[in-house]
Amino acid sequence: MDALTKKIILKISGNSIKEADDFIAVEKRLRIFINKEEVISLYCTLSMIRELVVGLLMTEDIIKGEWCSDRMSIEYGEEVVVNIQAADIVISKEGRVITSGCIGGITFAKKPETEKITDTFSIDTKSLFNIFKEFQSRSELYRLTGCVHSAALSDGRNIIAFAEDIGRHNAVDKVIGYSLLENIAFSEKIMLASGRLSSEIASKCSKWGIPVLASRTAPTNLAIEIAELRGITLAGFVRGDRLNVYTHPHRIR
Repeated sequence: MDALTKKIILKISGNSIKEADDFIAVEKRLRIFINKEEVISLYCTLSMIRELVVGLLMTEDIIKGEWCSDRMSIEYGEEVVVNIQAADIVISKEGRVITSGCIGGITFAKKPETEKITDTFSIDTKSLFNIFKEFQSRSELYRLTGCVHSAALSDGRNIIAFAEDIGRHNAVDKVIGYSLLENIAFSEKIMLASGRLSSEIASKCSKWGIPVLASRTAPTNLAIEIAELRGITLAGFVRGDRLNVYTHPHRIR
C-alpha cells in the first residue's frame, strides 16, 4: 500500500487564494497478533511493516523464545493486521507505557543495562556533518508531506539502513528491524534521528549497544542520563557545521 495520497487543498498566501494538489502521509492502525492473541496496536506509516514489527518486538523484549519472521503474515485493509505463529515462546506485556512519542508511541518499561559500551569507534566532525546531510536528503516522504520522522543507521561513511514514519519510535524500530533481518551488526555504528532524543530512543540504542546517537534536535534529561550510564555518545542540534555533544565526547573528533 502507498505511504502517501493526494488531496486538493486551498492555499492561502497574502491576498492569493488558490486550489492545489498536496501530498498527504497515510496513517493506519497496525495490530499485532501472536498465536491469535492481540499483543499490541499502534499507528504507523505504510512502509517497512515487517521491519517495524521485528524491531519493536525484539527491542522491547515482547517475545521471549525462538520465532521466525518468515512466518509472519501481513494483511492490508482498513487496518494492517500482522499474525505471527510461534511455538514455545513467552509473551511479555508487563510494564507497557504510552510514551512521549508521536501518535501514541508505546514502549515497555524495563531496567536499563548498566554495563558501559566499550569500543574504539570515533568519527570526525566533517564526516558526521556529511553523513547527516545525506541522511536529511533521503527524507523524500518528509519533503512531500512535511509530517514524518526519519531514522538511519550509519557506519560513519555510508547509510546502511533508512526509514521514515509518522512516529519517531517507529522509524527507529524500522531501522533496528531491518538491521536484525539483514544481520547488520550494531557495534561501531551511529543512529541518526530527525526528532528529539527522548529516553525511549536512547533506550532502544542502549538495548543494541549502538555507541553514537545523533539528531538535529535536543535530548531530554533522561536520554542524557541513559547515554551517560551506558557510554553512548549523544549529539544534538546537528545542523550545518555545528553540533552539541552531551555525553562521552571522546568519539567525536
